[in-house]
Amino acid sequence: MLGHAAKFHFRAGGYFSCVLIFALSMAWVFGDPASLYKSRLMPKLSNLELIALADSFPYPTASVYKSRLYQFKSHDLKATLGYILPSVVDNLRDLKQSFVVSDAEQRVSIAPEFDTVEKRSKMMNDLALKWRIEKKFKVLEGWRSELYPIYYPSSELYFTFERSACPIFGFVTYGVHMTAYIPASDTRPLRIWVPRRSPTKSTYPSMLDNTVAGGIGYPYGVFDTLIKECGEEAGYDSELIKENAKSVGNVSYYYIRTSSAGGESGFLQPEVQYCYDLEVTEDTPAPKPVDGEAEDFYMWAVEKVKDELAAGNYKPNTALVTIDFLVRHGVITPENEPNYLEITSRMHRNLEHPLR
Repeated sequence: MLGHAAKFHFRAGGYFSCVLIFALSMAWVFGDPASLYKSRLMPKLSNLELIALADSFPYPTASVYKSRLYQFKSHDLKATLGYILPSVVDNLRDLKQSFVVSDAEQRVSIAPEFDTVEKRSKMMNDLALKWRIEKKFKVLEGWRSELYPIYYPSSELYFTFERSACPIFGFVTYGVHMTAYIPASDTRPLRIWVPRRSPTKSTYPSMLDNTVAGGIGYPYGVFDTLIKECGEEAGYDSELIKENAKSVGNVSYYYIRTSSAGGESGFLQPEVQYCYDLEVTEDTPAPKPVDGEAEDFYMWAVEKVKDELAAGNYKPNTALVTIDFLVRHGVITPENEPNYLEITSRMHRNLEHPLR
């Protein structure tokens, strides 16, 4: 049922206050998909259902664009930077010096006078800080003091913005994920290093993750971020990563946030993750918790990883990245996965916003 989430659409009427895709809304009644599985109200999750949990926003159709969502536009109206909820629009209506609200067009645009990166960055971050002080949105309780780049068409930097506030405006964000693994041998199966997230994390506590994962803040590059995150999260030496980590592509998806992500349900979060593989041996130093992001690391055989995926124990986007790994390494194939084409297509979604 979840695998057909893309076929559902938002209602034209009513207030958009939660996930309005029927199958996904059922999954999140209990807070996260893992709790639903563990409550025995649903069978094991299929690979396609796992993809649908991360790629949960409906695909572009007329019904989506006629919904209650508003487009958040650039100052020159040339780019749709994200989609925002009516609750956000209501908090922008009185800020006439900064934004132009058009209910007829269902859009909000940055005011024309904010015509430089610096002006836009200051205005947007001042607003986010004001909302944080006023406790306007719960998602801002996870304030990171880290800037994310927001792009204009042609990969031009448009402004930088507080990381925790990006879902309020539906901005595309970027990350880097790495999977460390030992290849299969004649006597042992493929094995993967899997961390369990700290139980004290505000987002997806105690769920399973990719070996190393982190957001790409401004002004860091992709590989610079990977090296930084590998040291901070897993204690990997930078030389090991420089010499052995291999870029293997990217995944992209359009996520509807839930309370498990921290903050309000319903904010939109399109994401791109750059993926890396790190082939290791029995003699390679094991990853270890360093900064408290991970509670522990496990070396699991691929069948154990598949079982944990099906049980809903992975963070949604890291489940998607893990499935991408299993596809690339020939574990998931057209012969053993009936939804192979839809799975591989939806892991590489064409996002309808400007990209880096």
